Amino acid sequence: MKILIVDDEERIRTVIREYLQNDHYETDEASNGEDALDKLTHLSFDLLILDIMMPEMDGFSMLKELPKEKRIPTIVLSARGEEYDKLTGFDLGIDDYVTKPFSPKELLARVKAVLNRSGQKISDIYTFENMEVNYSAHTLKINSKIVNLTPKEYEILCFFIRNKGIAVSREQLLSNIWGYDFFGEDRTVDTHIKMLRNNLGPYRDHIITVRGVGYKYVEEE
Repeated sequence: MKILIVDDEERIRTVIREYLQNDHYETDEASNGEDALDKLTHLSFDLLILDIMMPEMDGFSMLKELPKEKRIPTIVLSARGEEYDKLTGFDLGIDDYVTKPFSPKELLARVKAVLNRSGQKISDIYTFENMEVNYSAHTLKINSKIVNLTPKEYEILCFFIRNKGIAVSREQLLSNIWGYDFFGEDRTVDTHIKMLRNNLGPYRDHIITVRGVGYKYVEEE
């Protein structure tokens, strides 16, 4: 499931992105209505989280410009909680309206509810050939056999899968897996990647080293 987060405040986009990715959603971002309109026109998403008050093009104007065939389930996230704004949003076809400040956990629950109402299926399982990652059970199976990973190895694998085909730096892995306040070294990442590769057996080569950047998970060798 891929979700587009549109808000002119980077801090808010970061909070939403981290909560969504921790629950195994893919995300993309835009800081204004024009950028969002371009992404929605040319890319495919399952849900839109949209701020109203933004520079260049506000959220409501973006919805009006968006072609009907490109419309997707939408949650408006705004500091404006007046009845007029809510009615305007629902008239434009939005599915939910969340007023700032908001609880990220509540927003996540609303995301799931909107996707369920829209008939989208939220998969708890990632499969590739004979490899299966069950997010609910927190397990990895290869050839139908459970592979024992450490918690950090499992988190790294899930992060790679969520960012499939995208090169991620060691710094990104440190901040997303160990946390922003972690003061370890890049070698910490390299050591865990080495152990994860060993545990992946026949799929070890699907985690490739990107020279000068970091690592990337791909389905094609």
